[in-house]
Amino acid sequence: MERDEVEQILSVEGLRLLDALPRYESTADVVRVVSDLRAAGHPAGLVAAVLNQSKLRARAEAKFGPFAASMLFTEAGLEQATRLSVAAQHAGRFQRAGLNWIADLGCGVGADALAIAALELEVTAVERDEVTAAIAAYNLAPWSNARVEHADAESFDLAGVDGVYLDPARRDGVKRLKNPADWSPSLDFAYGLAQRLPVGVKLGPGIDRDLIPNDAEAQWVSVDHDVVEVGLWFGTLARQNVRRAALVIGQHGAAELTAESDSEDVPVGSLGQFLYEPDGAVIRARLIGDLGRLIGGRMLDRTIAYLTTDEPAETPFAQGFRIVADFALDQRSLKRELASRGIGTVEIKKRGVDIDPAAFRTALSPKGENSATLFLTRVGGKRRALLAERL
Repeated sequence: MERDEVEQILSVEGLRLLDALPRYESTADVVRVVSDLRAAGHPAGLVAAVLNQSKLRARAEAKFGPFAASMLFTEAGLEQATRLSVAAQHAGRFQRAGLNWIADLGCGVGADALAIAALELEVTAVERDEVTAAIAAYNLAPWSNARVEHADAESFDLAGVDGVYLDPARRDGVKRLKNPADWSPSLDFAYGLAQRLPVGVKLGPGIDRDLIPNDAEAQWVSVDHDVVEVGLWFGTLARQNVRRAALVIGQHGAAELTAESDSEDVPVGSLGQFLYEPDGAVIRARLIGDLGRLIGGRMLDRTIAYLTTDEPAETPFAQGFRIVADFALDQRSLKRELASRGIGTVEIKKRGVDIDPAAFRTALSPKGENSATLFLTRVGGKRRALLAERL
């Protein structure tokens, strides 16, 4: 977003027009909407700006729910913004640690600062991009305990601040930056702050684990089975005797597995009546063994993240399936089996076998009214296809 665009949106006319628009729908006749707004006397640039903002608000509902309707966004800011349900977990850390004044360095559109302010903590949100800082200032305007500074995070004066939160920008325009030294703020800067202040750092869930310091608590977070981040927590923000954690957020609420280190796997055993696919946060945190012991499960293979049990188990940390049939992984025979069972909708999951699920599904050409899940994997070292139904 360019400066002139945000200036138009933040004008009295711009905000009134934006709030007067109906919710954006992808099926809307945009040409007609533009024509009507232009006929009403609104400048072309303003019309384009508010329509783009309306589109961003609709996309933001997945992260911010109803709050999105009263916020402003940039494309990049929305992409990197923390989901509100996760930001609330971050804010809770600072509150439980007894910290009163938090600096959010590299605040983006202000999602985490918003959650911190909502807990009545003082928050200073720092953003070096002028346009994004203006957007954050608008989003944080309802909170008198929040202020936004247009400044560079690495040179900002932190005198008096009790704790720091950082969400380093890991893109330069459209390109992903692989070197942590190129992030803004850099990872070395974040780790340096952690030597003198309680610090939380949001990173991508696939970060090289060798980059995680031994004194940090690493918490992988998933929302509705999608792993969205790993948070590194230092000082009083890190919990005692916790170095690995998997926080799973979904319809059940929030549930967490914690451990002092990567957990030891449960033994490999025979296929039972039930199969469990651990949540991605559990896999990333390497707590599959703890989950296996929790549900009384065993592994199908030492190198494959599937667990099996003889009895059903309720857990928020894995998706459960009942095994209907166990076949050799042979495309022709599977095609006949699906046809005989009238299975026309098949969800394919695979681990431990070199198969393209989309191409495999096309080759099976399933037809029928029934549905099922097909696991392509190894059991006892052999390639197997497990037909299953969700619990």
